[in-house]
Amino acid sequence: MKRIHWLLLFLFLSLSLSGQRNSDYGVFAGVSSYLGDINPNRLLYSPLPAGGIFYRLNLNPRQALRTNLFIGGIRANDLDFKNAFQQARGASFSGTVGELALQFEFNFLPYSTEGKLWDFTPYFAAGAGIAFVNSASFKYIPVIPFSFGFKVNVYKNIGLEAEYGFRKTFYDNFDGLNDLVAPSDIGWIHNNDWYTFTGIAVTWKIYNKLAGCPAYGEMNSKRKR
Repeated sequence: MKRIHWLLLFLFLSLSLSGQRNSDYGVFAGVSSYLGDINPNRLLYSPLPAGGIFYRLNLNPRQALRTNLFIGGIRANDLDFKNAFQQARGASFSGTVGELALQFEFNFLPYSTEGKLWDFTPYFAAGAGIAFVNSASFKYIPVIPFSFGFKVNVYKNIGLEAEYGFRKTFYDNFDGLNDLVAPSDIGWIHNNDWYTFTGIAVTWKIYNKLAGCPAYGEMNSKRKR
């Protein structure tokens, strides 16, 4: 697991150094939440503050690679739910989750903060990462991050993004509760805990106009409104 952690960190640094001229840097702020045995289906249940940073290498106006480092709180309490089983069980937990992930990002419309003012696009991203969970116990776990959101170019090389990201984990002990089922009935999709990050990000682009790129031809032209 530690090897995966260092590999993702190496990719983050490599992309940062090699893609400066077509790079976005971002700061994320929002909330994190948990889904699992205590909370099986409520989205944005019991949110706690979350934040992070990310780096994006723009391959072209529709495709990018993004590396992010996020951290946030998670918590849950059976007493927040009205069913008799949870009221009797009374389990609860609180903790922290953080991740380092690499995602491929696809813009549904061509987008750049160096092009048309008020350019916008919805987008989707997916990839792989490593997370640490510090709740019932401390653990490093692999995760599959999915995200979708909306970007808008608000001023020169500055963008604003709203994103909802959900993470598929391969771990069932965020809350200290393992599903009480036979091993043969445990499914890789349904019997693991999830966590989410939801929030707003501000991005800025670093671009060297002396080293133009055909895929970003409009960056070198006069900015449109």
